Amino acid sequence: HDLLAAVSGGTPWRAAAAALFGTGSFGNGAAMRVAPLGAFFADDLERCAANADASARVTHAHPEGRAGAVAVAVAAAVFARTDDLAPDALREQLFDRVLAHTPPSEVREGIEKARTTRRDALPGIAAHLLGNGARVTAMDTVPLCLWAAAAHPRDLREALWTTVAALGDRDTTCAIVAGILGSARSTLVPEDLAAAVEPLPRIDAR
Repeated sequence: HDLLAAVSGGTPWRAAAAALFGTGSFGNGAAMRVAPLGAFFADDLERCAANADASARVTHAHPEGRAGAVAVAVAAAVFARTDDLAPDALREQLFDRVLAHTPPSEVREGIEKARTTRRDALPGIAAHLLGNGARVTAMDTVPLCLWAAAAHPRDLREALWTTVAALGDRDTTCAIVAGILGSARSTLVPEDLAAAVEPLPRIDAR
């Protein structure tokens, strides 16, 4: 709200975004919305990372907020281009590519920890190690999401239930995990989950 009010009042958006919370926002919103961008730029991870960073700067100008967006976008890109990989190979490639493109940050340190967290760890243990979004920051959100996506890369239902079981900011963490897995053409949405989705509202062009 402060950002929109400042821009409406004539403040350039770059200055307004950088001024949020004194340092720019490092919340998890930029990471939550970026998966489609990652899928779009799946053929070029350098462009993927650069565009993810640019998309985050509008609302989450802090380096940590931008790092979270880059990590999720690259993760989505990896899923979009690896339908032929077995789960173990996909997990390795996921962390290799994400760590190669995520800048030095607390987000990156958390992803390194996610890589070494057992994939069969209880979600509560993973949340204790990696965060679960309860602080609504990129740093305590993105590492858990990458762990959950890597733990169940070919099973959307299990990935989402694992994410839910970690508690915390579940609408955000589940959106991130679903966005990553959903970038793969092979991801199948179970019929009962698809049937439970609310229909999109009709928007008339004017």
